[in-house]
Amino acid sequence: MPTALITGATAGLGAAFARRLAADGFTLVLVSRDELRLAESAEDLKRRYGVTVETLPADLATDKGLAAVEARVGEGVDLLVNNAGFAHPGGFLETPVEDERRMLKVHCEAVLRLTLAALPGMKSRGRGGVINVASVAAFFTRGTYSASKAWVVNFSASAATEVGHPRVKVMALCPGFVRTEFHDRAGMDTSAIPGFLWLKADAVADAALRDLARGKLVSVQDVRYKAIVAVGKLIPHNLTALVSAKIGR
Repeated sequence: MPTALITGATAGLGAAFARRLAADGFTLVLVSRDELRLAESAEDLKRRYGVTVETLPADLATDKGLAAVEARVGEGVDLLVNNAGFAHPGGFLETPVEDERRMLKVHCEAVLRLTLAALPGMKSRGRGGVINVASVAAFFTRGTYSASKAWVVNFSASAATEVGHPRVKVMALCPGFVRTEFHDRAGMDTSAIPGFLWLKADAVADAALRDLARGKLVSVQDVRYKAIVAVGKLIPHNLTALVSAKIGR
């Protein structure tokens, strides 16, 4: 069976991808910092779907953890989902530089290295896919988080073009607000976000896999967010920066 490696696999979108791919019969390699939760997730997936699940405890913000996952990807996977990520509760000027560097390590360096580890094998086999989870925030301005996600979008599109193989696909996934523990972990107050803007993680994962199969370079989920992104592209940068800052607070 095909093998999928998912980073940040024990919660949120990562867990949703794991459930969907397990239901499709994929062998899974789950990556997370939380070794106990990783083992629990693996056992649950094995029990529910009868698939083979490998666990790889690793912190992608460290050289050791990133190198371990990079080596496993290099051994061969059919689908790579670069999902690991996090946010800061405060603004750019309120966040210690070491925390910002850690974010760039996870959001950018890990995506770069794991994608580059996966693509040569996929190209030689003539099949494979990479989903790099970005965000609708990539199209707006909100500190290092949105900047790093904008990099993911640009990098993914560039990588897809350079691969030059119709059966090897690279896509940036740009969801909006998703009902997960992501914001709670970041200590962010989401009470002001309208209910109609929230998406379900399982629906996002399903749509992302459909878009990857269709060869999309950038996948923006849901007509509401497609409209938001379209409008955002028409608004002057100074205005989008102001709006983004207010929403972020």
